[in-house]
Amino acid sequence: MEFAVAENLGLTGHVVAMPYPSQGHVNSMINLCNQLASLQTSILITIVVTQEWLGLIASHQKHTNIRFATIPNVIPLQSQIASDITAFFQAAVTNLQPPFCCLLHRLHPAVTALLADVELQFPVALARLMDIPVALLWTMSASFFLSLDHLQNLVRNGALKADLLDDREEHIPGISPAQLADLGTVLRENDLRFLQLELECISVVSKADCLIVNSVQGLEAEAIGSLRAMFHFPIYPIAFPYFKPQASHSVSYSDHNFDYLNWLDSQPAMSVLYISLGSFLSVSCAQMNEIVSALETSGVRYLWVVRGEVFWLKEKCGDRGLVVPWCDQLKVLSHPSVGGFWTHCGWNSTLEAVFAGIPMLTFPLFFDQVPNSRQILEVWKNGWELKRSMLGSEELISEKEILEVIGEFMDVEKGKELRERVLELKGICDQAVAEGGSSNMNLNALIKDVLCVQGHSASKEG
Repeated sequence: MEFAVAENLGLTGHVVAMPYPSQGHVNSMINLCNQLASLQTSILITIVVTQEWLGLIASHQKHTNIRFATIPNVIPLQSQIASDITAFFQAAVTNLQPPFCCLLHRLHPAVTALLADVELQFPVALARLMDIPVALLWTMSASFFLSLDHLQNLVRNGALKADLLDDREEHIPGISPAQLADLGTVLRENDLRFLQLELECISVVSKADCLIVNSVQGLEAEAIGSLRAMFHFPIYPIAFPYFKPQASHSVSYSDHNFDYLNWLDSQPAMSVLYISLGSFLSVSCAQMNEIVSALETSGVRYLWVVRGEVFWLKEKCGDRGLVVPWCDQLKVLSHPSVGGFWTHCGWNSTLEAVFAGIPMLTFPLFFDQVPNSRQILEVWKNGWELKRSMLGSEELISEKEILEVIGEFMDVEKGKELRERVLELKGICDQAVAEGGSSNMNLNALIKDVLCVQGHSASKEG
């Protein structure tokens, strides 16, 4: 299915964008495309999504020279991701290719460049068959890409076992002890097949024409420098979305019309703890009980985004808390009443908090969230940690730990030094997306050197 558009005159290119079909990836791709379209109105951009995703983004704001096209639901539904993340990943890299390939040959005007998520793997080979440039989008941190590359080297050396990364004494060039420890955690806590799929995806990156990293040069300068030394093509760190909540382009679910913004308006400045632990994974019942008990006792105001258990939790909230199944996170983080963010450390959420100037409480659950937490705590120093301990047979964050940490964390005076650091990082991000900033310049370079037919031809001739 294609959405008709008016005849475009004077086009310099037709870019087809293909996101990995989960929320953080779709959000990132659409935001990037909106930025590209706003800077280069002579490019037509077609964003390809599944039929299910078209329904989820039906009310999405998009630039006039962007259109959506759909392929069938040949993968599990979004509600099924959590039950088997590896199976969903496998389906995405396998089942999406045939209908996507068929669609490419039906689109008009002819496709002149592909913009695709690294996680999909197959678009690079398609671009080579069509003899068109392909730009790959990495939606996680530059640092984590490097960690996966190191992991891939360990695989080649036969060391893809968690116990071989524990207590390793010898030095591995290019990887710090902290990163090595993170890799051990990633191996222990994730399905081995999932990791193998991820490594297969990053192994094809070197065959693309460029890599776009959802990051800020000033936040990950060393890691971005290492990526540039690793690859023969351009690396473009581009931050998206630009932090403009009044014109937010985040995915919006049209049937969720909650009055949380009015509730935030009624709260004192910097008094609300915003809690969001991701879009598809959930914590155990035991952990949920510890969190609920702590929030009931603490007296801290909070806005909690929870999927699936909203009605049960609403009864526990009282006057100081509000529980909703969804919110516009950009608007919430930018609201003056929000003073902290309890986060699972997904990369999009992490960057949004940095752009908003909000300190974080880290509670990583999955994959890259562990090294993201370390980056927050040890590199940027713009957050505090909620530490797990053994309670019975399960490793949990206890009610006692939560009470001790959030009480001090939400105390503006006790957290004064942390908040000063947060504002420093916000300044780095604001500068990057300003006119002439690193992100802004990289966006222009991506258009000129890769995505425009004229620019691409000129670079090939050179």
